[in-house]
Amino acid sequence: MNEARVLALAGVFQALSLVRELAREGDCDSDALEASLASVFKLESDSAAEVFGGNHGVRRGLRVLVEQVESSDRDLPLFHMLINVLKLERSLHRSPAINRRLGEGLEGMQRQLQHFPVTHPTIIARLADLYCSNLSGLKPRITVVGNPLYLQQPAKAQRVRALLLAAIRAAVMWHQLGGRRRHLLFRPRREVMIARGMLTGVALRG
Repeated sequence: MNEARVLALAGVFQALSLVRELAREGDCDSDALEASLASVFKLESDSAAEVFGGNHGVRRGLRVLVEQVESSDRDLPLFHMLINVLKLERSLHRSPAINRRLGEGLEGMQRQLQHFPVTHPTIIARLADLYCSNLSGLKPRITVVGNPLYLQQPAKAQRVRALLLAAIRAAVMWHQLGGRRRHLLFRPRREVMIARGMLTGVALRG
């Protein structure tokens, strides 16, 4: 269970690190993007690893988790987004009607996924719209800090919103598996130790 919880937290870190990369550089890791976006649709998976297509699908998130907890030079905007995503997940938990609409929206996209990859602009636009129409009205609002040149481009803004939806999906799973914000404040070293072990396993399997 601890490994599953760390994988879910790594999923949050991965999605948000991709948001930061998009906001600062205008592009992001395509493999990690695909794994994060695909996780949004895996609502009936048997394990946390399956949600991300295996541990390797969230290796970037595991690495960022380790870096952000251990480093004295923490990416504060990323960590601020993380805390707000965890708070927003709690707001969503208290809104069953929005939860239902999100589920219906994702279910309605299944037919499109038979014709388009999850990273296709059509899919990303739909995910971004789901985020805007269902989550943008909840508190707190997620503030993304970056280069306005990139953030004002509609296609990049859609990728950012789709990734924020992926971060929320991972946060929901993290909380369902027993994750709590106090764990990040009082015992993050335990999560780091588990994450390091999983990273080693991913590396050994190539």
